[in-house]
Amino acid sequence: MSTDGVDTSRRRFLTAATSVVGAVGAVGMAVPFITSMNPSARAQAAGAPVEADFSKLEPGALLTVEWRGKPVWVIRRTEQNLADLKTLTDRLRDPNSEVDQQPPYAKNETRSIKPEFGVMVGICTHLGCSPTYRPEIAPADLGADWKGGFFCPCHGSRFDLAGRVYAGVPAPTNLVVPPHMYLSDTRILVGKDEGAA
Repeated sequence: MSTDGVDTSRRRFLTAATSVVGAVGAVGMAVPFITSMNPSARAQAAGAPVEADFSKLEPGALLTVEWRGKPVWVIRRTEQNLADLKTLTDRLRDPNSEVDQQPPYAKNETRSIKPEFGVMVGICTHLGCSPTYRPEIAPADLGADWKGGFFCPCHGSRFDLAGRVYAGVPAPTNLVVPPHMYLSDTRILVGKDEGAA
C-alpha cells in the first residue's frame, strides 16, 4: 500500500479533532447525569437552618418562621407570663419536661435558653394540627384558670406559654423545642445549635 499523496498531518488533525469533540460530548452528557444525583436546592433548603429577626417582636407577641416545612414559633413572654408559668405545674402532664422533646439547654421551666423568649414547633403532638395562639387571660371558652398559651382546635389540647401540655387532653407530650441558637440580641438561628446554647 502506497502512502504517496496522503497528507498525514491532516489525518492527525482530523483524528485529534474527532477525539476532542467526542470527549466534549461525553462530558456534556455526564454533567447533567451526575448533577441529577445531587439534592435539589429545594431539598437542601428544606432541612437548612432558618435565621429569624425578632427585633420588632413586642412582649406578648408571636413570630412564625418555617423550618423543614413546619411552623416554628418564637414567642416573647411578658414578666406576667413568666410568673404565671410557675403557677401551672400541678395542671400539666409533664411540667419538668421529662420526655425528651427539647435540647438539654431547654430542659427547664421555661423550656428555653432565655426565659423571655420561647421557641417551639407549632404542631400539636396529638395528630399534627397547628394550635392557635391564645394569649388572653381567662377567656370564656377556655375557663377562668387559663393563663394564656396554645389551644388546638382539632381535639381540644391545651399547652401553656412554654409549650407544656395540660393534663387530661388528647396530646400526649409537650410541644417540640427545635435546636436553636442566638446569633445576636435580635437574631436567632433555628435548626442548628452547635451543641450548646
